[in-house]
Amino acid sequence: MPEYDVVAMDPKDWLEVRRIYAEGIATQNATFETELPTWAKWDGGHRPDCRFVATEAGIGRKMLGWAALSPVSTRNVYRGVAEVSVYVAADARGRGVGTALLAALIEESEDVGIWTLQAGVFPENAASISLHKSCGFREVGVRQKIGKLGDRWRDTILLERRSTTVGR
Repeated sequence: MPEYDVVAMDPKDWLEVRRIYAEGIATQNATFETELPTWAKWDGGHRPDCRFVATEAGIGRKMLGWAALSPVSTRNVYRGVAEVSVYVAADARGRGVGTALLAALIEESEDVGIWTLQAGVFPENAASISLHKSCGFREVGVRQKIGKLGDRWRDTILLERRSTTVGR
């Protein structure tokens, strides 16, 4: 039995979500972002559904990670395509938290009509690539020098998962 619970994210979770996001930013292998957003900016860039947090079970309920979806486009043709974000606190990695969060996102995404999930992952982030592949994502290809992080060009690996139930 896991030592954590995965539940819908609430705005009151923001400070802990932000803390874990800061850990990811600090690695320089999780995101192109270099500064933490405000709640309003983060909230506006993510779907209002398909947001989860993992917290320790029991008293205290320390936050262990979070996951959310962002729309890839405002065009109607892409209404069923979303980008995945999964962040696990440094001291919670290797406990299955990422897998539980991504599984919850996949289930909820299909419930709301998402047919394709995608993720752009730095090649150096082997744990994230492995996580996505273990949850049914396939590698589409490498986007070479897709963006700069500071003054360094970075590649990303584009991964996607096609729903087995939506859009078939």
